[in-house]
Amino acid sequence: MLDILNMIIHSISNISLWSVVDILVVSYIFYKAYMLMRETRAEQLFRGILLIFALIPISYILKLDMLYFILSKTITIGVLSIIIIFQPEIRRALEHIGRSAFDDVHLIEDDKILERVITEVTNAVENLSETKTGALIVIEQSTRLGEVISNNGTILDAKVTSGLLENIFVVNTPLHDGATIIRNDRILASGCVLPLTNNTSINKKLGTRHRAALGLSENSDALIIVVSEETGTISLAVNGRLTRNFDKDKLKNILIKIMQKRREKKVKSVEERVKTWIKTVRRKV
Repeated sequence: MLDILNMIIHSISNISLWSVVDILVVSYIFYKAYMLMRETRAEQLFRGILLIFALIPISYILKLDMLYFILSKTITIGVLSIIIIFQPEIRRALEHIGRSAFDDVHLIEDDKILERVITEVTNAVENLSETKTGALIVIEQSTRLGEVISNNGTILDAKVTSGLLENIFVVNTPLHDGATIIRNDRILASGCVLPLTNNTSINKKLGTRHRAALGLSENSDALIIVVSEETGTISLAVNGRLTRNFDKDKLKNILIKIMQKRREKKVKSVEERVKTWIKTVRRKV
């Protein structure tokens, strides 16, 4: 017992400033990885991997030779398997890191322009909801959606107005069935086909528009508004989560709040972000 205590004291006395920084960086990486995997299929897969790691020493101690052989061989090729299995999550994590490290001028800086754009969007959404006209509106943020637009979208580059948005989604018009993408204060493109979510736990009653909204929100930081053509219900997809039953005022307030918060977060220096994270960790401890 005394030897263990001496070893702990010796280890603590040899900790340098760079060791503390190293621990903080690794802790931050694990924390962000957990936050990205939380409530996704990756979390369940990760639990399965942990179970395999736990069974290896148990099977060795109990001399379960066949089980030990299978598990040890599974781990041997495990790295490649993890890359294949977690490909969507790894891509999402890398995009998240890129957005965090290289936020630039993609966000609306002027409060008046921001409020005008959101007002026009929410006015259109309210009218589309009342007439039960299906709609899918994407407000681009830090993640550029050029790939989505170039593949199948029709470039408009027009001023954001409620009248134009309502006209785009009129049934049986050429662009009504796809997504309309807004960049800053311009309607950039319409008729865009979005990637569908792979999440199997969502409500089975949700249609293609809602699944497309979730799919894009899982792979970008865009704000996606959905109007159901069956019920007229207004929904918002952000960061892989879909929230339903918005009205005009509630939708307007939440959009402005999210966009202003992201803009304020963007101007923080790296030093301020590190200090904020350290304070958060200390409060949790």
